[in-house]
Amino acid sequence: MPESWFHREFLTPRKLCFNVIWYGLHFFLFGYGWHSQATNARLAGLNTLKWSVWSSRGAGLVLAFDGGMILVPMLRNIIRVVRPKLAWLFPADENIWFHRQVAYQMAFWAMVHTTAHYVNFIRVEQTQIRKQTALEIHYTQPGGITGHVMLLIIVLMYSTAHNKIRAQCFEAFWYTHHLAFFFMIGLYTHATGCFVRDTAQPDFIPTFPFYSTDHCLGYLSWRFTIWPGILYFGERVYREIRARRSTKLSKLLVHPSGAMELRIVKPSFKYTAGQWLFIQVPDVSKFQWHPFTITSAPEDPYVSVHIRQVGDWTRALGDRVGAGPSVVQAMTQAALKAYDKDEKTTTALGRGDFVELDPASSTRPLPVVRIDGPYGAPAEDVFKAEVAVLVGAGIGVTPFASILKHIWYRQRRGDLGSLRRVEFFWICRDAPSFGWFQSLLQEVEAAQTDPNFLRINIYLTQKISEDMLWNIAVNDAGADYDPLTLLRTRTMYGRPDWKAIFGRIRQAIESGQYLPGSKSQLVTKVGTSVDLLLQAYFCGPSVLAKAIKEEAMAACTSNVKFTFAKEHF
Repeated sequence: MPESWFHREFLTPRKLCFNVIWYGLHFFLFGYGWHSQATNARLAGLNTLKWSVWSSRGAGLVLAFDGGMILVPMLRNIIRVVRPKLAWLFPADENIWFHRQVAYQMAFWAMVHTTAHYVNFIRVEQTQIRKQTALEIHYTQPGGITGHVMLLIIVLMYSTAHNKIRAQCFEAFWYTHHLAFFFMIGLYTHATGCFVRDTAQPDFIPTFPFYSTDHCLGYLSWRFTIWPGILYFGERVYREIRARRSTKLSKLLVHPSGAMELRIVKPSFKYTAGQWLFIQVPDVSKFQWHPFTITSAPEDPYVSVHIRQVGDWTRALGDRVGAGPSVVQAMTQAALKAYDKDEKTTTALGRGDFVELDPASSTRPLPVVRIDGPYGAPAEDVFKAEVAVLVGAGIGVTPFASILKHIWYRQRRGDLGSLRRVEFFWICRDAPSFGWFQSLLQEVEAAQTDPNFLRINIYLTQKISEDMLWNIAVNDAGADYDPLTLLRTRTMYGRPDWKAIFGRIRQAIESGQYLPGSKSQLVTKVGTSVDLLLQAYFCGPSVLAKAIKEEAMAACTSNVKFTFAKEHF
């Protein structure tokens, strides 16, 4: 039976431990807030409202906690620094997932808090414990005004953060999510309405937080929740300063299927293979920053990213640099002809070819580019495992371009750390996609002195036309190179059988045939890094990521330990 969503999200050992602590902490805070309100003798008048005010106070304390926690996973620079040292203690690579968990809790407790307060305000008007109407509290007092502003911002942010909306209109997600600045201002000033007090009239003062703590008996939670806000604001200022350091777009290459390669020179930018960055092109958008995996190696004299034209921003960038649909279509059609390695015509482009845009031939120079980063990713840990299984799908292969380059450089230096073998899987839906990193794979493959160190496995999942099938059959007969990829490794057709793949690796390790000198009684750690199309490392179809993870975990034995890592932007 397939694993259910509920079992996967709540009952697996790590998730169960997290959920017990996470939900337990929230219910504890709610209970503490309820109890402290109900037992406070100075608030006896307010407690005549009974369960509604107790609920609003308990939920308010939970929201204060979540209001501070919501920014913690977004402290990317701090996470990047502590990740290598504390990855064993907490899942630093799951920061976006944790950010969503906090957001879910805020949505739930905001409904509880708001509903209870609506009842509170109606009861105040009915009982006249204070000479006010519900409308006055709602729309003329700071607490009611800031509360409604925050509710509006929550509706906008949450609705545009949905996967489908984010994929179809990223700009809507990007701009509405930056309303978080106003949300946090509202959160820090929400208590200035002094609703919780032991006097008939609020006790205001002219200095922040604008209410007297002698009579306004709130939790003063802003004293704690403001610190993540200060850290986040400081980080954003630092990122802005860092991004404005000298940066130059030195080259722009166009590959088949619309993949653009930007080569950027920024002397102050230092990174590790497998990391990622944010990029901004002011000519396309002055405010938007988009995440991309770094495809160059630290040893290269430039920083490169590969960008496929699949969205509004990426297509606008293609038009800006002169690599619009007509250029891409011509290159893709040429790549589909699948020329043989040594029989390429002089008038057409082959599969491994690219076009370098010449700014002198255009009326507009290359655009100004700004980059921010780098930021950490699980792929950084590839040299800590004895066997690295790298799986990329389509443009999701980008992290492994950097890693394979870096492996190549480290091979030449004889410095591979614990790494003793690499299994690289690349799954493509169409033949032109192989041109993205064909030249890189050819160089890496040709540089291998040990044929068993790096094994390249390429899968084509596209339904092959009759013409292409005939071309493959003719060119493959007796050839030293695969007619599609121009590699010595032959292309396989269809989807990989992950159960069989991991099973073979495990059996070979246990029999002592996989690693030089390895014995079946030794414990071998196999790290599995997967990057799929759409959401970072793994970025993309969760179905494929889930299938690979399940088979990797199922292949574990007492002698062979498989681990699984996934990158999130």
